[in-house]
Amino acid sequence: MSTRSAVTTDQAPAPAHTFSQGVRKGPVLQVSGQGPVDPATGEYVHAGDVRAQTERTLRNVEAVLRAGGATFDDVVVLRVYLTGREHFAAMNEAYGEFLTARTTDGVLPARTTVFTGLPREEMLVEVDAMAVLD
Repeated sequence: MSTRSAVTTDQAPAPAHTFSQGVRKGPVLQVSGQGPVDPATGEYVHAGDVRAQTERTLRNVEAVLRAGGATFDDVVVLRVYLTGREHFAAMNEAYGEFLTARTTDGVLPARTTVFTGLPREEMLVEVDAMAVLD
């Protein structure tokens, strides 16, 4: 039976609550929901700009993936949480540009998009990821 281990990095924001940045068990790596936080300052960034928040958020996801030995080529699903439908087009554009540049085999991860409230008022987007490593 494989052991479970926490994945941590200073290249992504430190968890604000009682959870790990990521957890790996065997070939599966789950990245906790990341938001538009600058890991160096711990500050939420790009207020009101979902496109810029999406890019910062995906950079944070990428940092945890790297810390766990993965890339976006290993990601099988990303879940995107948005505060409103009006943000979908801008998020989708930023998301598409970011992921297309980081997948080398032309296969984009599966995705679910949910419209919901988020923990902080300044957050327009949150993203989590599941990767499976060979």
